[in-house]
Amino acid sequence: MSIHDSLFARALAVIPGGVNSPVRAFGSVGGTPIYVKSGKGSKIQTVDGRELTDFCCSWGAMILGHANDEVTAAIAAQAALGTSFGINTEKEVLLAEKLTSLVPFMESVRLVNSGTEAVMTALRIARGVTGRKCLLKFDGCYHGHSDSVLVSAGSGLLTGGTLSSSGVSRQVARDTFVAPYNNAAAVRSITHEKGHDIAAIIVEPVAGNMGLVMPEPDFLKRLRRYADFCGALLIFDEVINGFRFELSTYASMIGIKPDLITIGKIIGGGAPLAAVGGSEVFMRALAPTGPVYQAGTLSGNPLAVSAGLKVLEILERDNPYPHIAACGERLAKIVNKGAKKKGARLHCAQYRGVFTLFCSDHPVHNLTDARACDTAAYGRLFHKMLDQGFYLSPSQFELGFISAAHSMEEVEQFARAVVDACE
Repeated sequence: MSIHDSLFARALAVIPGGVNSPVRAFGSVGGTPIYVKSGKGSKIQTVDGRELTDFCCSWGAMILGHANDEVTAAIAAQAALGTSFGINTEKEVLLAEKLTSLVPFMESVRLVNSGTEAVMTALRIARGVTGRKCLLKFDGCYHGHSDSVLVSAGSGLLTGGTLSSSGVSRQVARDTFVAPYNNAAAVRSITHEKGHDIAAIIVEPVAGNMGLVMPEPDFLKRLRRYADFCGALLIFDEVINGFRFELSTYASMIGIKPDLITIGKIIGGGAPLAAVGGSEVFMRALAPTGPVYQAGTLSGNPLAVSAGLKVLEILERDNPYPHIAACGERLAKIVNKGAKKKGARLHCAQYRGVFTLFCSDHPVHNLTDARACDTAAYGRLFHKMLDQGFYLSPSQFELGFISAAHSMEEVEQFARAVVDACE
């Protein structure tokens, strides 16, 4: 029995499914999950001594790569002073000031511990300020595991969604409308019929949880118009998108102002940290200034805030975004050209430094397209890449990430390995 098999067997005895987050179980690709011992730069080292080039990057959080010297030094320096107080610290103020300066429409910000918590808070604000109970989300977009967003498309646009998880109230599902991503006409129908009940329209502006799916031209602008039409708040979930493509949010890049925005992953430098922010008129609804309650002992944790401040400082100073984008473009070019030449059913969707290897012979525009992909073929590709020393997200419907620590040579080696392995 390998070390990984042994650890997974022990984990199964004491942790549900042997994992603390479901996708880590390799359920989508088969086999035994790996266990990581350490990481540095673009590499991770497993407990059995293997070195892998990592294109998961802690699901996008590690934009500078693993164990960046400056970031780890900042964490160590804070740890020597204390790891948690449950009392205000200066660094909380510094991070809030930095975020509001980098995201023009983020006039006020509340720090929390995870993307799920940020989304939950944003939705509570929307319901609190509008006095409405319903929300509109998009099939294939993931917004964490709070009840009202664990809902998928129902039998019709106006019937409310269906439960995506046991333990969620059916009433919650009835209060959540679900439209196909990139289908503005569906949003128009819902908002015209049910707009008076809708508190918020929430969307991943660049979808990353059915694989990489870019918004169609004018889709997000039309969401802004429909939210204004029915009096709902527009929420951009940029837990993945924020600071991934440039030193701000995707909303800032395209010039659309959501009412609220959630960010995470990168702003925590690999530590548990996220934020919800937006227009002050809505953010002041949060306690203690308003009636919408939210609290957290570890919110603004000094270790996480120290890491986040240092990451943002490095991103601003060194600007790795052009290098990351160039690597992504090179990856897609090699893979798509090679797959076409081989006649393989493989398409690399790519934007800047994120990508998805869809086992499909055509681009993916929504969840229906994504579900048509050959997930079994992706499982085989995943394990071939693992055998070649490359670690990908263990699901067809997740993103791959390129960090500042990846070299062009590493990316090209990976791309050629994908082409050699594709079917």
